[in-house]
Amino acid sequence: MTRPLLEVIALGVADAAAAEDGGADRVELVTDMDADGLSPEPSVVEDIRSRTNIPLRVMLRLSDTFSATGAEVTRLRGLASSYVSAGADGFVLGFLTGTLEIDQETTGALVEEFPDRPWTFHRAVDHALEPDRAWSALRQLPGLTHVLTAGSPRGVEAGLDDLTRRAKSDPFATDRIMAGGGLRAEHVPWLAQAGIRAFHVGTAVRPDRSWKAYVDAGYVRAWRTLVDDEVARALDLLSTGAVKESGTGTER
Repeated sequence: MTRPLLEVIALGVADAAAAEDGGADRVELVTDMDADGLSPEPSVVEDIRSRTNIPLRVMLRLSDTFSATGAEVTRLRGLASSYVSAGADGFVLGFLTGTLEIDQETTGALVEEFPDRPWTFHRAVDHALEPDRAWSALRQLPGLTHVLTAGSPRGVEAGLDDLTRRAKSDPFATDRIMAGGGLRAEHVPWLAQAGIRAFHVGTAVRPDRSWKAYVDAGYVRAWRTLVDDEVARALDLLSTGAVKESGTGTER
């Protein structure tokens, strides 16, 4: 079994180091969580890479909206190049049009700048007017490996049913959903049983669930154990169900 993915939001070097110590697979580097995550300075990427070996995806976003002007796209291209030079492994980005559809033109223009780098479409997808249409548009974007989604703009608690339904019905989504946005421990069993294998945490691995606190390696380690155990349990249940189905031809 391939180990499920655990990604941690990092705001700086200390967070990335703690995420690595706790067993996270990757960090998403951002700044300014008051704006739900913006692009950091390239020097922070360089500092993290000099201190850790953990895979690192960097946010490409300059404002607290899900749109970007032509000037912003130009600046983001430059930042992307700087991030690669500083040691970034991939990126996190995604834009919507004024009518709340996936902005394939803007997103694609940036993706073309780093064709050899994997990337995540962030939670802009949760704000799309028509989710099914949004997911259809995501299929057209090259290099996309994960879609960070809570299933709802209000977070996983509100979007859990939609997340599990999509994961069970759409193989493309199953392979790319990274559940995050207010993710809590009690959500993980349901998500794992729906086939989701990637999980994203931020305040859940910080004391008092506060962005003012650094990531705690012990909290990350607890999430590592939780995610691994629940995915293994889900696979065991799936295997057991398959055995029953083949044995009787009636049990589902």
